[in-house]
This record gives sequence, structure tokens and C-alpha cells, in this order.
Amino acid sequence: MSPEVAAAIIGGAAALLTTVVGILLPLVLRRTRGAVEAQGEQTRAVTLDALDAMGIRLQARFNARIDDVRDDIDGVREDVARVREWQAGHDAEHLIIGQPRTGGDPK
Repeated sequence: MSPEVAAAIIGGAAALLTTVVGILLPLVLRRTRGAVEAQGEQTRAVTLDALDAMGIRLQARFNARIDDVRDDIDGVREDVARVREWQAGHDAEHLIIGQPRTGGDPK
């Protein structure tokens, strides 16, 4: 086989390969783009669902914290009421025995 014939065969094969790649590449890319877009939509949906679930859990934890703080405030109010009752009784005892109570708020 002469060098010119070999060069012509190689050139023809290269031209044929270039044509095939030129035709197939856009088809493959189009399918790939579609698959990537579909996968992107699935990922977006899953991510939004996960964010919603996390938001619900965070809201529940936040509400639980608020309830705990409310319970603590109620407990403090009950303690203050008990101390006030004790103070009133103690002041009354001082009045009964005739010695006015000294110190603190005179009421």
C-alpha cells in the first residue's frame, strides 16, 4: 500500500469519526442535560422536604423551651407568693408580741 493510499484511508476514517462524534455528541449531551435536570428537580424536592422537617423539629424544640421558661416563671411566682405569705405572718407575729419588725420594707 502506497503512502498516499494509507494517508487517504486515515483521513477518511478521521473524517468519518469526526462526523459520527459530531452527530452523537449533541444527542448524548441532550440526554445528559435532561437527566441532570431531572436529578436536580429530585434533589431540590428532597432538600425542601428535609428543610421542612428540620423546621418542624426546630419549632417543636423552640415551643418546648418556651413552655419550660413559662413553667420556671410560674414556679418563681409561687415561691414569691409563699415568701410574701410568710412575711405577712412574720410581721403579724411581731405585731402580736409588741415588737415592730426592723429591716426590710416597712409595709
